[in-house]
Amino acid sequence: MSNTRLDQILKMLETHPSDPFLHYATALEYEKLEQNERAIEILEKLLLTQSEYLPTYYKTGQLHELVGNSERAIELYLEGKKLARIQKDFKTEGELSEALMLLDVFDE
Repeated sequence: MSNTRLDQILKMLETHPSDPFLHYATALEYEKLEQNERAIEILEKLLLTQSEYLPTYYKTGQLHELVGNSERAIELYLEGKKLARIQKDFKTEGELSEALMLLDVFDE
């Protein structure tokens, strides 16, 4: 096995399979390798298993936009914005609002 960042993260996942950050980081590495569908698959699974992990919404939405699925991106940005309000994460709420505005979606 080579000593790439992805390999290192996958090895850590063997020890800590429920760590949401490691799943998120794995998806980011696949994105860097231009394997966007694989990254989306990982992030969508993370949304199902650990929906409270807020960073997932923005990144998954971005990737869906990138592959031409704006409808799913909008759903994710709206869901993430609601969660950000609950978690009182106003910075992330603002980022998600901006993403929606760039898609001409105004939800207030």
